[in-house]
Amino acid sequence: MNLFFTGGLAALLLIGLPVAFSLGLLAVLGMYFFNDGSFAFAQIPIISYKSLDDFTLTALPMYVLMSQILVVSGVGRDLYEMASRWFRHFPGGLAIATVFCCTIFSAISGSSVATAVTVGAVALPEMVRRGYRKRYVLGLLAAGGTLGILIPPSVPMILYGSLTGVSVGKLFIAGIIPGIILTLTFMVFSSIQMRHIKEKPATWAERWEASRKAIWGLLLPIVIIGGIYSGIFTPTEAAAVGVVLAFLIALLVYRNLTADNLKQIILSTVKTNAMILFIIIGAMLLGFILTILQIPQAITEAAISLDVSPWVIFILINIVLLILGMFLETISILVITVPILYPIITALGFDPIWFAIIMVINMELALISPPVGLNLFVLKGLDKKNTIIEIVKGVIPYAVIMILFIVLLCFFPQIVTYLVENVQ
Repeated sequence: MNLFFTGGLAALLLIGLPVAFSLGLLAVLGMYFFNDGSFAFAQIPIISYKSLDDFTLTALPMYVLMSQILVVSGVGRDLYEMASRWFRHFPGGLAIATVFCCTIFSAISGSSVATAVTVGAVALPEMVRRGYRKRYVLGLLAAGGTLGILIPPSVPMILYGSLTGVSVGKLFIAGIIPGIILTLTFMVFSSIQMRHIKEKPATWAERWEASRKAIWGLLLPIVIIGGIYSGIFTPTEAAAVGVVLAFLIALLVYRNLTADNLKQIILSTVKTNAMILFIIIGAMLLGFILTILQIPQAITEAAISLDVSPWVIFILINIVLLILGMFLETISILVITVPILYPIITALGFDPIWFAIIMVINMELALISPPVGLNLFVLKGLDKKNTIIEIVKGVIPYAVIMILFIVLLCFFPQIVTYLVENVQ
């Protein structure tokens, strides 16, 4: 049976069937061959409804909508200009500014793709024009864009919380310190890598002028994270507040929310959410038949019964996630693996919130892992002259940094858990 499901899923994905329909079709076939088909088929509409009848998932479309509004509004352009004026006098200053801008926009949008598109569209031509080596810039942008799913708010964290019942608010708080550390590491490395370029410092007047224009972009993460951290509102309520603020900023401050832009925002939001929700339905249908056949339970018992250290199993899990990241996108990996891995991790005594951050970093790696790394194709789309190979060469050092960071979190889990344990 295990071979049927793993081999069947691989075959369906290889022939190009979308992930959502691959999962759903495999679930239906499993119900037909290994269970009472007539009974199981009757469960399809019930499971489909229940899989989306989760209040936690309410935040998902709102964060996607907020990121789409911000991409169109021009917030990213002002954030980048502000960062460049404050950091450009350092060696490789624009590289530092780019990482900083990715961090702030990540804290606004919660989307790696939105971060890579928005910051990349502004930073790539500007950095190349000023003499930065294109390969280094592409690698920096691809890796910097991944910060969108580690720094809260984060769509993968919302999904993890929905699938496991872990508090999304705690997951958001747990991502703050790791996000800051990874951001600073990217800044230092990119500055060293591009240290041969140093520009004339901006005047204080220029810095404050740019900061004044970017203040609205800086306000959003403060409101969202500050509101969650202080307990003023929940992550779902924060998403609603973020959408309203983003809409008002685009409408009243930037004044570029035209009818055509609004149509583009709504269509992009609907497409993205439909993809995510269909994947969730497919995964839940597959999870239903796997649970009936007790496959997750068997895998958990087998993992626990192994006469090896829990860390050996943990390493194997990370290797599997790394391999999956080469062929599947983030949402698919999460909804397929979390229902199976979560019982194993908790049974082995690992902290589920700590493991969530480990998973998110693995998902960051998936975004820049060839051949299917989404951020690689996003950057290729920004400049048709780019090649995937060139982008991959530039991104390898950052992938190594992420892997080493996972190792660091294994030795010092307090980096993840400190804020969670001290926030009441």
